[in-house]
Amino acid sequence: MIFRKILIIFLALTLGASPGFAQQKLSRKERKALRAESQGSRYFIEGEKQLVLDSMEKAYFYFQKALEFIPEEPAIHYKLAEVLVKANQAEKALPYANKAADLDDQNKYYSLMLAEIYTNLNQPLKAAEILDQLTADGESNQQYNLDLASIYLNAKAYKKALVVLDRAEEYYGVMEPITVQKQRIYLNANNLEKAIEEGKNLIEARPGNPDYVMNLVEILFNNNRLEEAMEVVQNEMSKYPNQPELQMAAYTLLKEKGEIEESNRYLFQAFASPDLDPDVKSKAYIGTLNEIKTQERDLVLDSLETLMLNTSPENAQIFTAIGQRKMLENKQPEAIEFYKKALLLAPKNDKMLEQVILGSFGENANLEELEKFTVLGVDEFPQRPEFWFYDGVVKSALKKDQDAVNSLNKALELNSANNSQLEQVAYSSLGNSYYNLGEKEKAFEYFDKALKLNPNDEQVLNNYSYFLSLEKQDLEKAKSMSDKVVRRFPDNGTFLDTHAWVLFQLKDYQGAKKYMDLALEHEAEPSAVMMEHYGDILYHLGKKSEAITYWKKAEGSPEASEYLEQKIKEGKYHE
Repeated sequence: MIFRKILIIFLALTLGASPGFAQQKLSRKERKALRAESQGSRYFIEGEKQLVLDSMEKAYFYFQKALEFIPEEPAIHYKLAEVLVKANQAEKALPYANKAADLDDQNKYYSLMLAEIYTNLNQPLKAAEILDQLTADGESNQQYNLDLASIYLNAKAYKKALVVLDRAEEYYGVMEPITVQKQRIYLNANNLEKAIEEGKNLIEARPGNPDYVMNLVEILFNNNRLEEAMEVVQNEMSKYPNQPELQMAAYTLLKEKGEIEESNRYLFQAFASPDLDPDVKSKAYIGTLNEIKTQERDLVLDSLETLMLNTSPENAQIFTAIGQRKMLENKQPEAIEFYKKALLLAPKNDKMLEQVILGSFGENANLEELEKFTVLGVDEFPQRPEFWFYDGVVKSALKKDQDAVNSLNKALELNSANNSQLEQVAYSSLGNSYYNLGEKEKAFEYFDKALKLNPNDEQVLNNYSYFLSLEKQDLEKAKSMSDKVVRRFPDNGTFLDTHAWVLFQLKDYQGAKKYMDLALEHEAEPSAVMMEHYGDILYHLGKKSEAITYWKKAEGSPEASEYLEQKIKEGKYHE
């Protein structure tokens, strides 16, 4: 309306000044009114511009100025209400919206704004009253019936909601959202027959949709009308024999009736279909898995597993379900492999990620493979210190020491001393990586921090004492630590080798030989480091030829020292 007025004002002011047209002289009062409307219109247009720019304060200012000049213009009141609603000030918006609707009761947008404000003010029935007037007036506003019904339903005004839903159904025809709401009302009123009737009407109006059938079957099933539910399913299957959803419904109903063999027949038919939702398959599979373990149950699971992998070969839910079975059967390596496949498709599962990472650590762990999942954990859950910790530990073991340091420090930062065990192992791994990076004093500092939290950690004690022996530093401390370890683990070749090497640096060659003999005895495949160390010990005991024999056993290994070739060539110890 305001734009029409602007045009009239424009024509009056421009045409009235043209000598080519007959003019009617305006009174002073009329000229003043025209100037006021013109000024108000300019402010209104500026307010519209600021509203488009999302500058609410400026928009509100200009609309208020416009209202000073044209106080009875409904569009200005409407725009002021709109600005205040956007600013979450519904209470202040209400008078403006009311005024707009009073000034122009034929404008539905003014009414809708008023309804929205009442909804925001938790006065749903007032909003409903407005929408009721809109929808009752004719076909043009019937699209608001569903909103109105929702308001009545939330207010538990079920009879009014039913009237509105019937009106909506007349306009739209039979539709699922309307039918479902009507069924809820009837069920709430214990009118089961009417709820069933509504379900049948929907199936008839929208044939071939299994969801509508399932909705009715669920109502019948929940009210112990199994025979009737089965009749509905069989009737639909006769028309649409290849719908797996109907086969699953038949499976559920027959199983409830105790007809297991027949129910399984429908179950296998449904699982053989690639059209059945993998989520439905995985849930049915887990449901069977949770039944009492019998030979028959396991045979069914075997068949379902084969069918799932054939019809849904790349699905995270399927892999997860099969992994759960393997885990329950204590087949952890197989379970972990299925979980890995699931995570590569759907990584946002922190519990499964942690299960995979922890289940993949071990003596013969594939660290390169494991790193894929620690990186996945860091990427998907960057605020979880555990995943940074796992990533750092794996990278440290892979000798990616700078990356390990970065991840472990991030883990400690996020952990904030909440998990002392994480902190202790992180310190240990940092010690190893800092040593490999040449920051030896820093490495020893972190080993000391780790031992402060757990003085008996054999890995820290062993590594710390070995690195000290390599540096020929604090050898008595190194001896004390390694002695503590071999007393607790007298059959561990690695720990025995470390203790032997500490004694060697202390020039206790007899003691070194004693522990190295034990180390070689307890190692099925002694490392090149052990062979070279043993050669060094034998050389210092005057057994030169035996020393060369053991040096040669270490020859060619990447673990050997840079002096090995020179030792063999000259028959002499070098360091």
